[in-house]
Amino acid sequence: MSYSVGAALQAAVYQKLVADTALEALVAGAIYDSVPPGTVTGTYVSLGPEDVRDASDQVGRGAVHEFTVSVVTDQAGFQSAKAVASAVSDALTDADLVLARGRLVGLWFLSARARRVEKADIRRIDLTFRARVEA
Repeated sequence: MSYSVGAALQAAVYQKLVADTALEALVAGAIYDSVPPGTVTGTYVSLGPEDVRDASDQVGRGAVHEFTVSVVTDQAGFQSAKAVASAVSDALTDADLVLARGRLVGLWFLSARARRVEKADIRRIDLTFRARVEA
């Protein structure tokens, strides 16, 4: 197994989201690799947890990365959050990302979970994607 492509994949995903004009129109640059400290208001997108497993074969090293991109909003209802989640999904699904290290074989939407954060008037949608990389 190799985790050597992890940082390159994360950087490419972040750059793809930041460069997406449809997403930019919805969140005005509020796309974070790490959410700023303190209370963040409005709607934002954040890169989240990642699980990685070996996908090496006889030809070379590789891995499958399952990672989460979260949409968080304090706006009432889920409509605006779903519009942002849709833009994230459109930007990443089947994206042809160029990595600084390794090679992306494919990137696919895996699942989504929409929920209201307990004891807060916050809506959150976690989108999970699967990326297959070669080192």
